[in-house]
Amino acid sequence: MAQQRTVSGELIDEATLTLEDLARACAVDTDWVIERIESGLLADGSPYVASWRFTSHDLTRARRMCQLERDFEAAPELAALATDLIEENQRLKARLRAAGLVDD
Repeated sequence: MAQQRTVSGELIDEATLTLEDLARACAVDTDWVIERIESGLLADGSPYVASWRFTSHDLTRARRMCQLERDFEAAPELAALATDLIEENQRLKARLRAAGLVDD
């Protein structure tokens, strides 16, 4: 089994990343990020490259999509859909925890 390197850190919502920062953090080319933005799968889909700034949510989403595409050879649209479902599942679990209906 291949050994994977684990990197830990703290995501800060107020900090933003540039296109290059996001691509580097995901270990992909900037073209990969641009294709997903232009397809509406990542970030806000803004056509203004100069205004692209990415949040910790965008970073988490991009990393998850990249991993799904790589590990399962998923099409970008399928990886985005699976990511949407994972994010929705997390939101619903958070609501259940907040309501005191589930323990972790």
